[in-house]
Amino acid sequence: MKKIALGLSMIFFAAGLTAQTAHDYMEVERAALKTEKKALVAEAMELTESESPAFWALYNEYNDKQYVINTKVYQAIMDYADHFDTITDEKAVELWINTMKYTDELSKLKKTYFKKFQKILPGKKAVRYFQVENKVWMLISAQIAMDIPLVEN
Repeated sequence: MKKIALGLSMIFFAAGLTAQTAHDYMEVERAALKTEKKALVAEAMELTESESPAFWALYNEYNDKQYVINTKVYQAIMDYADHFDTITDEKAVELWINTMKYTDELSKLKKTYFKKFQKILPGKKAVRYFQVENKVWMLISAQIAMDIPLVEN
């Protein structure tokens, strides 16, 4: 899990890089994270041979949708970084509203997919999967919180 948090901090904060290079770097890091996360999930889930095909198909579907939302989060972070030194009250409010919107989108996605995972896995395994997802997201969130400075007055 520590590897994931370290990798994620690099994804979001490629300091000193041009926008194109930072974007390229982010994509490479996100691909590496995707692989590491999948290995972590595989280890934690202890799937049976009969559970595995349906789980991984749904896992990929869910993570593709998560990726879209996380891209919006990344773009909001970059927008904040671009405006940090000159941020207005209006821009700060806009960024916060967008952040809440993306949090809501992610929550709705989790609720929808939890029901889908329950259809293919026993209840405890469905919960375990979302516990793993939450742990990964908490590590990411903690790193982001440490790296992003507060809006200044």
